[in-house]
Order: sequence, then C-alpha cells, then structure tokens
Amino acid sequence: MAKIVGVWTSPARKSGRSAAHERRQAIAGQGLEGCAHANPPKREVLFVSKEHLDSVGVDPGAIRENLTVDGDDVQQWPIGQRVRAGEAVFEITMVCDPCHRMDELRQGLRAELDGKRGMLARVVEGGEVAVGDEIELL
Repeated sequence: MAKIVGVWTSPARKSGRSAAHERRQAIAGQGLEGCAHANPPKREVLFVSKEHLDSVGVDPGAIRENLTVDGDDVQQWPIGQRVRAGEAVFEITMVCDPCHRMDELRQGLRAELDGKRGMLARVVEGGEVAVGDEIELL
C-alpha cells in the first residue's frame, strides 16, 4: 500500500526552500497550511513519487513537492482521481510539468524530471495529513 513519506511546505514564493513537517493541515481552497506555493484552485498541492525522486538522484522535498508518496506512481493517477491521505481528500487536477527552476537545483534536472514531476491537486475535504498516512484511491 502506498503511503506518505514526506510532508513539505515552502515558506515563501521563489525561496527555493522546503520545510519538512510530520503533519500539516490540508485546507480546502488553499492547500497545505503555511505553504506559499499554493495557487488555487488547480495548483493547491503537489504529489510526487519517491521512486521518481530516487531515479533522478534528488532528496524528497528538493523539488518543492508537498506530499512525497512511496509505493505508487502518482503520474498514473488520472485527472479527476480522488485521493484520501490521512483525514483529507484531494482531487487530481493536472500534471505538473518541470519548470526552469529545476535546472537551478542541477543543470539538466528539468529534462530528467519530464514525466516524473508529479501531479497537482486541489483539497476537496480538509483535514490533517501526516508522514506514515496511507494513500487510498477513491
């Protein structure tokens, strides 16, 4: 079963930093509590597969995802898929294409992340999400 292995927020837009948390509130129409990167309604939360991070040699949180998932390929989740993580329910809204900021981490990373950057979602039902929570496709 897939589970959350990382919960991250960005303290400020374009900061290039992610703060790790054991748990965070997902807020409908906003994203994760305290995350400056949320851009409602379609870009509230970014799910990324740990396996994809491993395949390009970057640590969880480095590409500024919100929820790192182990045990499932989030790229396979279709648009409209509902996902429960902890107490919260999310709806997948779009593919997150790698942007030029990925090359600021490492030259060529943007190209390496093509098809691996993750899926964006909106928060449908708010609630707490924590490291160790199982992922349920609804």
